[in-house]
Amino acid sequence: MKIFICASKHNYGHVDKTKKELERMGHVVIVPNSYDNPMKEEETKKEGVDKHRAWKANMIRLQKAKVDASDCILVLNFEKDGQQNYIGGATFLEIFRAFDSQKEVYLYNPIPECNFKDELIGMGVKVINGDLNLIK
Repeated sequence: MKIFICASKHNYGHVDKTKKELERMGHVVIVPNSYDNPMKEEETKKEGVDKHRAWKANMIRLQKAKVDASDCILVLNFEKDGQQNYIGGATFLEIFRAFDSQKEVYLYNPIPECNFKDELIGMGVKVINGDLNLIK
């Protein structure tokens, strides 16, 4: 399978290990946007509102191409700033795009307590509790 890994940039530290394990299992892995430079957004913000807006719009467009190129997505939803199983706005958009494209959405950890928990449940995300063998 071709799997698009999605995660908050603050959780990119979990991507490499997961990517290697998925590849060992025979999967092809697509890494998150700006994985090679996780703090690129912060750098772009310093360049002004227009530059940041254009950069962010491009990242959102790239999400579409990555979701379209994948068979499913795997969300690495780990702790961020004290919030367990964090899913941010950009990752939520990736989840919705996959759902809208009728692709499976896997969460590495349980659904977080957040203001869009009902939407995640409604989209039928599958919680794997760290067991990559459950991705099918």
